[in-house]
Amino acid sequence: MTVSPASPQIEAFLEMMAVERDASPHTLSAYARDLNDAEDAASGGLMAADETAIEGWFADLSRRGLSPATQARRRSAVRQFYRFALAEGWRADDPSRRLDAPRQGRPLPKTLSRDEIERLIAAASAREGAAGARLICLMELAYASGLRVSELLGLKVQAVRRDPTHLIVRGKGGKERLAPLNDAARTAVKAWLILRDADKARADSSWLFPSGGKSGHLTPRRFAQLLDQAAVDAGIDPARVSPHVLRHAFATHLLEGGADLRIVQTLLGHADIATTQIYTHVATDRLTQVMTSKHPLAKGD
Repeated sequence: MTVSPASPQIEAFLEMMAVERDASPHTLSAYARDLNDAEDAASGGLMAADETAIEGWFADLSRRGLSPATQARRRSAVRQFYRFALAEGWRADDPSRRLDAPRQGRPLPKTLSRDEIERLIAAASAREGAAGARLICLMELAYASGLRVSELLGLKVQAVRRDPTHLIVRGKGGKERLAPLNDAARTAVKAWLILRDADKARADSSWLFPSGGKSGHLTPRRFAQLLDQAAVDAGIDPARVSPHVLRHAFATHLLEGGADLRIVQTLLGHADIATTQIYTHVATDRLTQVMTSKHPLAKGD
């Protein structure tokens, strides 16, 4: 859903973000919502607001019950807007300069053990026909490559026709990266393509995972529902399983296996290595649990 800017200055800022920084429509809508909120709350709007007005708006975000993550995003949007306003000569000062980022404890991402991943795939393998082959392909691709769910479901069939060892993926901000495919993923893709192409309705689609919905391909919600059922069949709490958890497992298991953090950052498509570092905590916690439970000197009498 497109959000209309509340002022010409906000509209100009959003245009700059789209043209110069290649911001996605989703990002632009989020910025528009955040800046419109500040525009409405600050007396006289963003162009007339002083430090007291901006700081009052920001303090009110917490009282309104907004999460620390949402507060941080709105702070970032307003600060970027005022830097743009300074550069354009619209203002001679930055009333957002004293805004402190909200403190937020960053939760560790959910993940699954290698055994649980194998059980999920085995549960999918127990399904017969195209439905089972599709789910195995989805899971193997997600776990082998660390693709975001939008990247996975948005794959075109031509990307895998020639049995590639890697995919070229366009991620956030339009940046391209290589996503590796292991033997299990490639085998799953081949099995799915045979059944997919045998179905006339699917064969005519350009998507790897076609669907009759508006988008033309499988939706994240439907993929999540399929994973929930596989989790139940595998004896795993469905609350612990989601398409994104497969991406987390990819990163965590790489680090547990000794992969370099910078390599994992590149594979995940993270712009900031700090985002990737969260997985080192997950991997360390898991190794500590193994050490505590398996090492003979760590056991109690």
